[in-house]
Amino acid sequence: MLTPSRTRYRKPHRGNTRGKAYRGCDVLYGSFGLMALEPSWIKANQIESCRITISRRIKKFGKMWIRIFPDKPYTKKPAETRQGKGKGNVEGYVAVVRPGQIMFEVHVADNEPLCREALIRAMHKLPIKCKIVEKLELK
Repeated sequence: MLTPSRTRYRKPHRGNTRGKAYRGCDVLYGSFGLMALEPSWIKANQIESCRITISRRIKKFGKMWIRIFPDKPYTKKPAETRQGKGKGNVEGYVAVVRPGQIMFEVHVADNEPLCREALIRAMHKLPIKCKIVEKLELK
């Protein structure tokens, strides 16, 4: 799974996920992308399951890019623990995703249905609403 090699702060504040994404909103590398429609934290294991799903579908015919990285640690207190006594231990890492952000990109030469099917399968693994967007060709 994806984890940062080091973080600036061990236990950061939760922050907020209000607003739209202004960076990472365009399909840059592939021909199709998976865009988030809701704000959320995407866990590292959810990103990994999407990666496996897409790569199994496109196999060696296409290429895939992951545009999000889980660099924010989240904490959790152990079960049946009383309140107080400080913040819990780091449980894992999440990527903060806002509406409009492209999470995955896929490119398969001359095979649009394969791209769409791979992204639809990945969409089912995520806890948020998403949509498939096409690369904007400027002529």
